[in-house]
Amino acid sequence: MLGFSPGGTHDLVQRIEAGFGFGALERFGKTSGFPLATIADILRIPPRTLARRKATGRLRPEESERLLRFSNLFSKAMDLFEGDVAAVHRWLTRPNRALGYVPPLSYAKTEVGAREVEDLIMRLEHGIFS
Repeated sequence: MLGFSPGGTHDLVQRIEAGFGFGALERFGKTSGFPLATIADILRIPPRTLARRKATGRLRPEESERLLRFSNLFSKAMDLFEGDVAAVHRWLTRPNRALGYVPPLSYAKTEVGAREVEDLIMRLEHGIFS
C-alpha cells in the first residue's frame, strides 16, 4: 500500500529511520481512498507541516512509523471486509461499541489504540463477540 516491499524487519526499520518518501503517503491516499488531510490528521501532521513534508519529499521517522501503523490497520480492515473499501471506510469512521463508542479511526491515533483496533478486527474475523 505504501509503494515498496520491505525485505524484512531490518530493511523496514532502516526505511522508517530514514523517513518514508512523501510518495508513500500519496500512494496510501490513492489506495485507501482517504483524503491526504484525513491521513495527516490520523498521523498527527498539521496542515502546514504536511505542506513542508511535501516540499521536502520526506516524512520524519515518527510520521513514517505512524503511516505504517495506519496502513497495516487499513490492510487488516480490508481483509475483514473482503476488499470492500466503502465498508472499511464506514467501519473505521463510525462509533464502535467495543471501543467505547469511539470510531476506530480516531481510536487508532495512538499505538495502544491501534493495537486495540487490530485486536477487535481479529476478534471479528474469528467470530468472537465484542
